[in-house]
Amino acid sequence: MIPFSVLDLAPIRQGGDASQAFRNSLDLAQHAEGWGYKRFWLAEHHNMTGIASAATSVVIGHIAGGTKTIRVGSGGIMLPNHSPLVIAEQFGTLASLYPGRIDLGLGRAPGTDQFTARALRRDLATSSENFPQDVLELQALLGDVQPNQAIRAVPGMGTKVPLWILGSSTFGAQLAGMLGLPFAFASHFAPQMMMPALREYRARFEPSTQLDKPYAMVGVNVFAADSDADAQRMFSSLQQQFINLRRGTPGPLPPPVDDMDALWSPAEKAMVGQSLSCSAVGSPDMVEAKLKALIAETGADELMTTGQIYDHAARLRSFEIAAGVRDRLAG
Repeated sequence: MIPFSVLDLAPIRQGGDASQAFRNSLDLAQHAEGWGYKRFWLAEHHNMTGIASAATSVVIGHIAGGTKTIRVGSGGIMLPNHSPLVIAEQFGTLASLYPGRIDLGLGRAPGTDQFTARALRRDLATSSENFPQDVLELQALLGDVQPNQAIRAVPGMGTKVPLWILGSSTFGAQLAGMLGLPFAFASHFAPQMMMPALREYRARFEPSTQLDKPYAMVGVNVFAADSDADAQRMFSSLQQQFINLRRGTPGPLPPPVDDMDALWSPAEKAMVGQSLSCSAVGSPDMVEAKLKALIAETGADELMTTGQIYDHAARLRSFEIAAGVRDRLAG
């Protein structure tokens, strides 16, 4: 059986707030644990009024504290925004509180706009260039203490929190392969380079102490409902969010609409269609066919499912349907 996992952006809905988003995220994580999902990851974004997971490690602690067995982690921490030592301390703390359950996915993008990146007090250009070195530094800080090591992550040293490289291009794929780390591709919003990146990762892979063979995860939007029409309507919230982001007016997750053609231009429709082409939207049978085809195409070792769904009950139902699809595919 290919494991399914959950990527959560702790969505803030129109008319809602961050407190509600965190309650909903924990409720989803608890249900996902019961439905047999392997991981529950949260993503770092900044200055986005529709995403509540900016302080990612804090929210990971909230989710891990409210669950028992599901792995909890970052999808991802945007390492150019931070010093490796701070992240080693944060995730060393999480790993000490919740041993054997914490993942640390790392991304190279800032997770925000240029102005906010400057407000994060980091030199964005230099930091992005230093990403491979920062990953190695972080890995060392979480590893065994070396003789005469002057700087130690406390907590952190010796925890060996599993690292993942996240990417939407071949850069992350190459780095993950060279370092012998698992690789997660952001096909749920940037599918164009998915297959070249997966090929690059597998071709470049060098076994490491963490991983002896390639392990690739691909992201997919899942909007599952009892009917195709209901699922398509739910999907319109994410479509609107994408348009608003491209227009430079990001905001809370909007409620679904019946007719997207009244809201977008033909160019915007084409852009959204391309960006969100790695999506399984529809009834259980439709979602099963889409996910089966995605697994066959990619040879993925794991699927990271995500769903920006406005109504929380509908969101739960979508992930429940996806878990049923996973079980049928395994059978």
